[in-house]
Amino acid sequence: MYNGSMSGKIELRPVIETDLERFFNHQQDTEAVRMAAFTSKDPTDRAAFDAHWAKIMANPEVVTRTILYDNDIAGHVAKFVMFKKPEVTYWIAREHWGKGIATAALKMFLNEIAIRPLYARAAADNRGSIRVLEKCGFERIGTERGYANARGEEIDEVVME
Repeated sequence: MYNGSMSGKIELRPVIETDLERFFNHQQDTEAVRMAAFTSKDPTDRAAFDAHWAKIMANPEVVTRTILYDNDIAGHVAKFVMFKKPEVTYWIAREHWGKGIATAALKMFLNEIAIRPLYARAAADNRGSIRVLEKCGFERIGTERGYANARGEEIDEVVME
C-alpha cells in the first residue's frame, strides 16, 4: 500500500476476471488510446479484448496487478516478455492522470518484481508516461519506430531500461 503525498490510498492486487470489464471500459477513452498508441487494432472489439486477456492470464511468465485507488479500479500494471526481454507496461484511466498514481503503482510493482534488467516502452510524445518511468528509475537506452494501431501510422517509441 502507498499513501504518500496524494489524497488517496493506492493498492495492487492480482487481476481477477471481474476487473476486465473496467479495463475494457478504460480503453474506450479515445484520448487515452491515442496517447498509449501501441494498442489493439480495434479497442472496441470485446471478443478480441477477452481473448487477449485470456492469454495474458494463462501465461505464467506474465505478472498482472490491478491498481486500486481508494478501492476504485484505476488501471493495471504488468510484467511480460517481448523480444525475449522482460518488460513492464501499465494503463491508468484518464480520470486518474496527474495524481501520481502511475508512479506510485509502478514503484510498488517494481518492488515486487525481482527481475533486472527490466525494460519499458512509450510513444516518444507521451511525456507523462516517460516521466513516470524516469521517476521509477528507468533510463532511455534508445528509440525505435513502430506501427501504432491507435494512430494508424509508424511513430517513434522510446525504449527504456
